[in-house]
Amino acid sequence: MTHFSDDPSASRRRFGRQLLSLGALAAGLPAAARAAAFPSKPITVLLPFPPGGSADALVRTLGHAAMAELGQPLVVLHKPGGGGVTAPASLTQNVAPDGHTLALMHNSVLRQPLLQKVSWDPLADFSYITGLVSLSTLITVRADAPWKTLQELLADAKARPGAISYGTVGATSANRIAGEQLARLAGAQFNMVPYKGGSEAITALLGGHLDVYGDPGVGPVALSGKLRVLASFTDQRLKRFPAVPTVKEAGHELTVYSPFGIVGPRGMDPAVVARLHAAFSKAAADPAYQKVLEDYDFVPYRMDPAAYRQYAVDQFAREKTLLQSLGFKPE
Repeated sequence: MTHFSDDPSASRRRFGRQLLSLGALAAGLPAAARAAAFPSKPITVLLPFPPGGSADALVRTLGHAAMAELGQPLVVLHKPGGGGVTAPASLTQNVAPDGHTLALMHNSVLRQPLLQKVSWDPLADFSYITGLVSLSTLITVRADAPWKTLQELLADAKARPGAISYGTVGATSANRIAGEQLARLAGAQFNMVPYKGGSEAITALLGGHLDVYGDPGVGPVALSGKLRVLASFTDQRLKRFPAVPTVKEAGHELTVYSPFGIVGPRGMDPAVVARLHAAFSKAAADPAYQKVLEDYDFVPYRMDPAAYRQYAVDQFAREKTLLQSLGFKPE
């Protein structure tokens, strides 16, 4: 005889056991099967900068190319602030590690805990998915600026400490650190002015409200003739700017690498991480994506999940040494 109970608590217990059974079944699925079931809805990528900059173009074209492989669209959600840290840091705030919410990360996230107290650990609280590109940082001024060379700019900044404004995208940004390093090597001093993103800083530069901007993504504006590129922080001269010397050629041993990559919340299924990495790797060969790399002077900096995590560990140690040498102290 079958016995039916009207006890609601019994029903809840049966339902709970069913959920546990389903969970155990899902966990027991092969990694390939779990990855194949992903994604089940659009993937949101949190972007730490405002719309219109080089990072925006990078992620949008990558997402469009990856959509064919993943079967779901990638939606860009802009969350600027905190020198580019706010967006990836928000992944540590109760975001489900199911792979449907990701973020673009750069080295400011590794640097932030060394400068102020935060509630997250960059080496423990993210799933590292794929390395994408390294930024080619250029030092630019307006086309009608009085400085024709980097040497002239640094000499003026040395003669007039703090009188020349240097735009950054935050106190912990790569371009702020690069500018401080360069000033220190030259015995100069700039007035560092933070902006929410590159497009805002370039607008200020073109409008005469800013003297110098040292960052990636200025290539298209420089090629229009509105800006003068004084130098690049790259190892070698850039193909699109063959007449522009590197900072090293100008007499200062300084090269800047600042990779962008995609991360997710901690605890993501390794099979889903692998699927995302494979999709982004395939998308990186798309002609439209390659055109964005060329337009904004990005250098490919491909890393698989293991290599990207190891990079983060090593870079965290390098950042600690660098910030101590520059006199940056935790707040």
